[in-house]
Amino acid sequence: MTIERTDLRSGVLSASALRLLAMLFMLLDHAWATVVPGNFWMTCVGRLAFPLYAFQLTEGFFHTADRRRYALRLLGLAVLSEIPFNLIQSSSIFFPFHQNTIFTLLLGLLAIWALDTAREKRTPKALISGIVVPVCACLLAGVGFVDYSITGVLTVILFYLCRNFPLARLAQLAGMVLLHIVLFQGQTIAILGFDFPAQGFAVLALIPIWLYNGKKGFGGKAFQWFAYLFYPVHLLILYALYAM
Repeated sequence: MTIERTDLRSGVLSASALRLLAMLFMLLDHAWATVVPGNFWMTCVGRLAFPLYAFQLTEGFFHTADRRRYALRLLGLAVLSEIPFNLIQSSSIFFPFHQNTIFTLLLGLLAIWALDTAREKRTPKALISGIVVPVCACLLAGVGFVDYSITGVLTVILFYLCRNFPLARLAQLAGMVLLHIVLFQGQTIAILGFDFPAQGFAVLALIPIWLYNGKKGFGGKAFQWFAYLFYPVHLLILYALYAM
């Protein structure tokens, strides 16, 4: 089933352009954490990456022809990425205290899948699942130490709930401010005498998201696989450079 967007059709950025931006922002963030220390602006810009991926996940959820295969592909990528992610985090192939971002996206996908099934079927079983699965996904994100934790899963849910919503942009802005500024705990930067959370720059990801035109864009299968494999491959390259 495909549901067309009705709120952002006048944009200039395709899905492929959003992917390139997300990869660039993520590369800046991870390079700052490894081979280019001291340039704090890089991680501030890097904060825009995850919301872009969360938004693209919800778009992919509605446009994919096989949601089960979509979930399995994410699971495979999450497993493949775990060792490179562990190396970046701890210089060890095993590090159980922080799991990679693809697991976060996978939990978000399972959550919105249950919500969408409940919305479509409206049976008692589907409605219960629509409550239990998102709650369990959030809890698992917390106890499983996935990247961005519960906030990450809730960001995916936010973009799902705001899709084709009459006040989508206002709801997205309010939700992003709540999740990534008000509730998020982490590094801060002094701005005008206030301690502003670095994660708060994630709200700026709404600018390219609002410029999305609903079109697939350039690339094809080759670009799709490049975008998937970019995550584990760039982590391995950065770790190799860092180790040297």
